[in-house]
Amino acid sequence: MSTRSDNPHHADIPPTRTVKPMDAPPLTEGSTTAQLKGDINSGRTGDKNVVFDPGLSPLGTDDEAGGTPPTPEQVDQARHQESSVRWKDGAEKDSYAHQDSRKALYAFVGFIGLVLVLFVGAFSIF
Repeated sequence: MSTRSDNPHHADIPPTRTVKPMDAPPLTEGSTTAQLKGDINSGRTGDKNVVFDPGLSPLGTDDEAGGTPPTPEQVDQARHQESSVRWKDGAEKDSYAHQDSRKALYAFVGFIGLVLVLFVGAFSIF
């Protein structure tokens, strides 16, 4: 016995929004954390794919529970920093964690080349 129906309009199965692209919320004064989350989900911040991301708790919930919710001015500043200022120097800017990744790749390829040269040299002696 199957718990799911083959009918996509079956009332027991809730619809999912995770596969449809999201539109970015408008940039307005007095922003909320929900609008910041909408910026992230819409791809405006460049962090992820442009789809709905269901979170366990909405953005800003921890701050509110701690008694220090962000002010609308702080959320406006965060939205501005995440959308325009972050990408003004180019989208290919490496983060701190990835700034040396190309060096490691070149070192690895060089090491493989050296092993290959030594391997070919060892067989050419015989």
